[in-house]
Amino acid sequence: MNPAEFTNPADHEAFGVYVHIPFCASKCDYCDFATWTDRHHLTDAYLEAVRIDIAQEVAAEMAVATSIFVGGGTPSMVPAADLARVITAIPVTDDAEITVECNPDDVTEELLRIYRDAGVNRISLGVQSMVPETLIALGRRHQRANVISAVEAARKVGISQVNLDIIYGGAGERLSDWESTVASVLALGPDHISAYALTVEAGTALANDPARHPDDDDQAEKYELADAMLSDAGFENYEISNWARPGSECRHNMIYWRQQDYFGFGCAAHSHRQGRRWWNLRTPQRYIDAVVAGATVVASEEYLNDEGRRLEGLQLRLRTTEGVPAEALSTADAEELCEIGLIQATVSGWQLSPAGRLLANEVAMRLQ
Repeated sequence: MNPAEFTNPADHEAFGVYVHIPFCASKCDYCDFATWTDRHHLTDAYLEAVRIDIAQEVAAEMAVATSIFVGGGTPSMVPAADLARVITAIPVTDDAEITVECNPDDVTEELLRIYRDAGVNRISLGVQSMVPETLIALGRRHQRANVISAVEAARKVGISQVNLDIIYGGAGERLSDWESTVASVLALGPDHISAYALTVEAGTALANDPARHPDDDDQAEKYELADAMLSDAGFENYEISNWARPGSECRHNMIYWRQQDYFGFGCAAHSHRQGRRWWNLRTPQRYIDAVVAGATVVASEEYLNDEGRRLEGLQLRLRTTEGVPAEALSTADAEELCEIGLIQATVSGWQLSPAGRLLANEVAMRLQ
């Protein structure tokens, strides 16, 4: 039997699989991910190495996945049939959420049909902006028209869930530009929207150009605008940067925020199991060589003690609408944070208020 046909018992634990595809046509100015624009000649060998790596973990009785997320990089750049063979090598539950990140320029009905036939039921499009000038400022290459056609193609072939990623705070982006982007993506009828603040990461083209660095006050205003527009459209904020129609929350990302277990395959991919975290060799060639040689692909690892894991769990839960239990904050801190409007009560504890989402790190420092 194909391992992808296995199912877990009804009471199975959530378990995620992440597959990293490190190839890109160009490097976005803000990106510090493990991606390369000059190593496409390694594609075949890399995908085969990932499949071998997966097969070894399956043979070692890896848990059956409740979600798969194929990210990068640009997964939609590699041959769709080859990526499908990687996906179908992973054992999944009958109702697994299977996501592939796509560049709008790559999406065709044929590509999506291959994904669909491999079990993919969710795509995530890197939109970032629907304003051409803002896309240029971000170092993005895709065309606005291709975002529209990609969403249409997904609906036509029967991909049941569509996420659109957008970014606010690019150089020269006016509030009206951001409002136009949010309105435009809403008009496409997605199931999920991720809206991220542009972040300056060391070593990127953006970091080397201070004139393009985002302004905190500007980003706060744009976050509040997005939250209002998305809420009015029926989307619910369930994590600081993520909104979904009810029932369309990203199950894979919830695994991260709930500290559940996940395995990462491919170069630089991270894994977690019961407090142990490890990450793979960073470059594609080193990862390929290790798999071919039958050597470990793990670059390093760390272990969280019980107290460290408990505190990290609170910090992660604080980001979500699940919030934290009442005892996670002292009475004095809770009273102060409520008074200044950064947290609000839930049935069993505290969650960030809309204003508190903008200052989540400050609230997290009070957790006990």
